[in-house]
Amino acid sequence: MPKLTVENVGEFEVESGKRLVLALTEDAQVDQLHACGGASRCTTCRVEFIEGEPEKMTVAEKNTLAAREVTGCRLSCQILCDHDMTVRAISRLEGSGRADAGHMPKPEIEPQPVEWVDK
Repeated sequence: MPKLTVENVGEFEVESGKRLVLALTEDAQVDQLHACGGASRCTTCRVEFIEGEPEKMTVAEKNTLAAREVTGCRLSCQILCDHDMTVRAISRLEGSGRADAGHMPKPEIEPQPVEWVDK
């Protein structure tokens, strides 16, 4: 099982292949935002990687980050926990002014990745 370390929160063993956004909310109990429900549309699920950043990303993630001109972070809704990683949760409900974190993301990545590209 991969180990997910969340800065200032702790270390957690997570099911291999679980979406990072779900590992953060369910396993680490982080109040991670996911306003669009994990469909790579809003960028509210941003995380910064300290270690173990995946070398590949979905086309949807790459396009969303480029369209929003977001750099230096990744979308947790588009990442699978398939190896050990350490992240900083930078997009949280607390202090956001939002009423809730968003619709709960489905277990599988949306939109379904047809292709993975270099980051």
